[in-house]
Amino acid sequence: MRVIAGKYRSRTLRSMKGQALRPTSDRLRETLFNIIRPALEGATFIDLYAGTGAVGIEALSRGARSAIFVEQHGPAAALIRRNLESLEIGSEAEILGMDVLRGLSRLETRHAHAGFIFLDPPYAAAGEYERALEFLGESSLVAPGGCVIAEHPRKKALPERAGNLERVRLVEQGDAALSFYKLALAA
Repeated sequence: MRVIAGKYRSRTLRSMKGQALRPTSDRLRETLFNIIRPALEGATFIDLYAGTGAVGIEALSRGARSAIFVEQHGPAAALIRRNLESLEIGSEAEILGMDVLRGLSRLETRHAHAGFIFLDPPYAAAGEYERALEFLGESSLVAPGGCVIAEHPRKKALPERAGNLERVRLVEQGDAALSFYKLALAA
C-alpha cells in the first residue's frame, strides 16, 4: 500500500498481515480525494476506524492541516504510529487509541471541529455506521460546510438522514460505496 499523491506521494505504508484490516483501496481513495480536493487544503481531517491510517495520511499528504486517527484495535493504532513515524509526520497528527464513540466524545469536549470526518468501520460491524452517524448528526464536531464520508459495502444502504446530517451524494465503485453527508440547512 502506498500514498497516492501529494507531499508523501509513492511512499509505502505498512499494513497488517491477514484479514485483521480491510484498507480502503487505492482506487477508492483516489476517487474520494478527487471529490474533496477543493476544500481539503488547511482542513482538519478525522479518520475513524483508522486501520492503517492510509486515508488520514493521504489527507495530510494532500494539504490537510491536521489529522486525528481514532482506532480501538491496539496493534492497528501502533501500526498507524509506525506509518506516521516513517513519513516523519509529527505534531499535525494525533492518534486516539479508543472506541470511536469515546474518541468522538473526547474531541467534542475539546471543542474540536473538522472539515472532514471519514468513517470506515469493519463491514462485519454494520451497527457502527448508524452509531457513528447518529453521534455526528447531533454533535458540533462537523465544521460549518464540513463533510462526513462513510465508506460502506455497495449493498449496504445507509440512512438518508442522521440527526442534522443529510446524504448529499452517493458514489459507487466496484463492491464499495462512499456516502457523503453535510449538515442539513435549517428550514
